[in-house]
Amino acid sequence: MTLFTLSQILVGIAICTDIVSFQFKKKAHIVCCLLISCILIAVHFACLGHWTAALLGMLAAGRFAISLFTTSKLCMALFISAAVVASLLTFEGMLSILSCSGAVFGTIASFSREDKQLRRLMMVATTFWLIHNFLAGSPAAVIMECIFLGSNLVGYFRYYIRTPNRAFGL
Repeated sequence: MTLFTLSQILVGIAICTDIVSFQFKKKAHIVCCLLISCILIAVHFACLGHWTAALLGMLAAGRFAISLFTTSKLCMALFISAAVVASLLTFEGMLSILSCSGAVFGTIASFSREDKQLRRLMMVATTFWLIHNFLAGSPAAVIMECIFLGSNLVGYFRYYIRTPNRAFGL
């Protein structure tokens, strides 16, 4: 099995956790799914030799773990700083800029107090990662981000746009 094939299989598994993540209402459940997904995605990028994205993925897993226990703005600032430093140390041009932007928005989302704000900021982060994954040449990761964005939008609609009575024509 090639590293490329392995990377795409890992993303396939990550897709499952991403689909489930935004169908939960509680932030803790959403974040636990995202933590697992980040680890799989980080290994995926390491297999492809995209070290900025791999490092940012592992950093994101740590960020999600910490954000389960705190919404501290100091912790958020430390993770944003770490993302910028990691991106500079492994700079790959536009790919690093896109992944760093996604990481910054993802970090702000992770330390949000409310799941509504988390969802909105993750939509922005996902857009940066979608473009990154297209340019990085990972078709499974592009599909994953599209599904992730779609799942987030469905969850957002379910919890914040649709009223329960309208759903059944009542």
